[in-house]
Amino acid sequence: MSNDPAIQQAIQTIQSGGLLVYPTEAVFGLGCDYRNQAAVTRLLAIKNRPVSKGLILIASHVQQALPLMRLSDQNDLARALKTWPGHHTWVFQATEKVPDWITGEHDSVALRVSAHPAVKSLCDALGHPIVSTSANLSGQDAATHIEQAKAQLGNDIACYWDAPLGQAQQASRIRLAKDGSSLR
Repeated sequence: MSNDPAIQQAIQTIQSGGLLVYPTEAVFGLGCDYRNQAAVTRLLAIKNRPVSKGLILIASHVQQALPLMRLSDQNDLARALKTWPGHHTWVFQATEKVPDWITGEHDSVALRVSAHPAVKSLCDALGHPIVSTSANLSGQDAATHIEQAKAQLGNDIACYWDAPLGQAQQASRIRLAKDGSSLR
């Protein structure tokens, strides 16, 4: 595990139930421990986002995502593995390990296995995925600079991790694992 104070603070923030702004492939993400209902509820309230929409989870390795996905056939996972790790989010049927505050009104879970070094370091250290939603208020532009995230989200965030974004120019594609069709 890294001795970098920034990653140590990010890890501690997630482990203690706090909210974290962190770099992703294209924009700054807002995350927390997906298993912590109080943290997810705070995140949704800050963003003014209804729980019914569901949230994306981001992982460092497919092994972290596997327990959360129910595969209807081997092609579901094969489609995702062609793009992971990378800037692609795939929607799978959720297992019972995914809380309803993550799935929202759906019976599915959106998962991404990231190649971003900050995300990989964080999720590797935690040993599990985290929530990944854009670090902005609903209806506002996603933050591409840490100052934008701070201006929109303010003191409600326990930790702002200012590290370089990846090279992607837009939010990740979201596709259905069952057939590969695009949702975004």
